[in-house]
Amino acid sequence: MTPADTFARALGLALPHGATLAEVDAAAALQHRTDRKYLVPLGLARRLVGQLADGHRILDLDGRRTTTYRSTYFDTPGLGAWRAHVQGRRRRWKVRTRLYAEDGLCRVEVKTKDGRGATVKHALRAPAEQYGRLNEEAVAFVDKVLAGSAIPVRAADLVPTTEIRYLRAALADLRHGTRITFDGVLTCHQGDRSAALDPDFVLVETKGGARPAPVDRMLLSLGARPVSLSKYLVGQSLLTPGLPDNDIRRLARTRFNAGPHRAPASLLEGTPAA
Repeated sequence: MTPADTFARALGLALPHGATLAEVDAAAALQHRTDRKYLVPLGLARRLVGQLADGHRILDLDGRRTTTYRSTYFDTPGLGAWRAHVQGRRRRWKVRTRLYAEDGLCRVEVKTKDGRGATVKHALRAPAEQYGRLNEEAVAFVDKVLAGSAIPVRAADLVPTTEIRYLRAALADLRHGTRITFDGVLTCHQGDRSAALDPDFVLVETKGGARPAPVDRMLLSLGARPVSLSKYLVGQSLLTPGLPDNDIRRLARTRFNAGPHRAPASLLEGTPAA
């Protein structure tokens, strides 16, 4: 059984009715949104999937209900993006290339914050072989988005830093236009160093409006509490020597294990080379 099969079975992903990518994007594309994150035990995540099954549809890609994500993040040599987030600055940003591994699809993504703290995501399709790098078109795209958000950083200033890999399942409330994602088998990589999320935990993210959605209230009723947690910040905080201690590192150490090891080869089975 593959890690994807194990993850899907552990979460009970066969229960919800499926929806196509077009249906999910039409109802809940959410490029401008508020994200809330919860780090929850696998059993609690499974209970949540069961409670959502009646009102939510799961993204189903020709029978596949999970997708392997690989995200390479770019930052300045001085880690300007990391520091802006850790210090809670108003003008925060992230630049990454993301590969949807089974589908061989790649996007360049830039995430910024609006004046009310909501996440605004900008995306550009890119050839799969460009994953992990910024070509000429991507450089122009990144420069345009960052300049439009008054962020004084240019693509020429950026270098690839940390890669994050994980499996994701996505459920959507097609009536109310909200989404919830479940991320597991999550590992962070930087050179020969890596860190892995405790396999008995899942990172749950709700994506919707400024006001908490019904699913947020469901999570609270199950005993979950929102956490301020970014995959990139976790990876960078745990794997980069010499960074100052911070709240994210202290939280991550309770659920992540760091060491000079790499992700199991089975995680990458069936994925194209980056």
